[in-house]
Amino acid sequence: MVAVAWAAIGLLAATLVSCMFYLGSRMDSLGASLGGRIDALDERLGGRIDTLSGRIDNLSGRIDALDDRMGARIDALSSRMDTHLERHAS
Repeated sequence: MVAVAWAAIGLLAATLVSCMFYLGSRMDSLGASLGGRIDALDERLGGRIDTLSGRIDNLSGRIDALDDRMGARIDALSSRMDTHLERHAS
């Protein structure tokens, strides 16, 4: 009876150890696969971010130019208003 118990314990231990090795190798292969996918995603997102950054820089330049034009128009209108007010104030 003792031999049967020890045989069952040995069989259980061998099964558990082999399952651990199997799951460990599966996790290693999954980790390598996942690492490759993450690297590919990083490259794709990096390219998209660089494209968006260029577009934002372009828009920033256009907004600065628009601000300069609007400032010039406001200055011209302000000058015209000052001239008009001076005519009527005198």
